[in-house]
Amino acid sequence: MIEWTYRNASRSSVLSELVVATDDVRIHEVVQKFGGRSVMTSSDHPSGTDRIIEVANQFSEYSIIVNIQGDEPGIEPELIDGVASLKASHPEWAMSTAAVPLLDFSHAIDFNRVKVIIDRNGKAIYFSRSLIPSQFKTTVPLYRHLGIYGYDRDFLLQYNSLPKSNLEESESLEQLRAIEAGYGIGIYLSKEAGLSVDTPADLEIVIEDFKKRKWISE
Repeated sequence: MIEWTYRNASRSSVLSELVVATDDVRIHEVVQKFGGRSVMTSSDHPSGTDRIIEVANQFSEYSIIVNIQGDEPGIEPELIDGVASLKASHPEWAMSTAAVPLLDFSHAIDFNRVKVIIDRNGKAIYFSRSLIPSQFKTTVPLYRHLGIYGYDRDFLLQYNSLPKSNLEESESLEQLRAIEAGYGIGIYLSKEAGLSVDTPADLEIVIEDFKKRKWISE
């Protein structure tokens, strides 16, 4: 899985360097075996953001850091390019991330699918596991958040100095710490989410998709 995520991410046209950050020596060795670059990190990090901060300290030459989840074997390079380019074009925003239209209402009420409300300037107003916005009086577009982030490096390095947010704790969503502290998060609207793996059923879907693309054999 990590190899396909790496290979698809490497198709991005804007990334200067691609590095796998892990505290698992097995993943580190797999990445090295297929020719990728991997950095071993501390095993004491409470979150993925803390891991990214450790690695960002080693790459001071880059002003934008993109965090790609390792369980996204179907990630499209256009998504990475969009998130990175959005951050580059809006230095006033601390972060950028992505969303897709949410068309299935059963997904809208699924707590495992994070929703986002976006303002007219393309900036996030709020993220929630609950249904937002309410469809009480009229039907309005719904958007599902995608777990990819573009960070201003200076903001990323000071992220842990921000006070933990009550909203962050309530929703279990780290990005709300930035929202509650008044920082802007830009939203890149993607046409599709790409395939990620959270369950064994998701893995089967990815395998079938890769077979259709002839990326793997039958």
